[in-house]
Amino acid sequence: MFYGEYIHQIDRKGRLVLPSKIREVAKNNFIDKFFVTRGLDKCLFMFGEEEWRSQEQKFKSISFTKSEARKFNRIYFSGAVDITYDKQGRILIPQYLKDFAGIKRDVVIIGVSNRIELWSKDAWQEFYNTSSQVFEQISEGLVENQ
Repeated sequence: MFYGEYIHQIDRKGRLVLPSKIREVAKNNFIDKFFVTRGLDKCLFMFGEEEWRSQEQKFKSISFTKSEARKFNRIYFSGAVDITYDKQGRILIPQYLKDFAGIKRDVVIIGVSNRIELWSKDAWQEFYNTSSQVFEQISEGLVENQ
């Protein structure tokens, strides 16, 4: 559903313009509300509402008697915020989420199928440089026996 890599900037009022391709996909899939929360690898996860509800059901089904599940759910859900974009495609990301991801001005927006990830430009470049070197090795381990 969501694909591509885009570099945008936070404006003076703290807003981020979503790429037109992402807005087009959202419109075509009747997504008018997103949920943004703390992601993994120091990025933010952004889901359309339907996908967010699906993810929420999965995580709610994990027993709260397990310590690791409680920790994960606390951090994941306490960071969540629902966001809609304005007519210019701008969203306002809360400061605590920008702080978590180290986002100051330059933001890399990537489509990862069912979600969007928001990265600080520096963090994305570091992740990409490190991970792209072992991309083929990773694929061999993941795609084996398929």
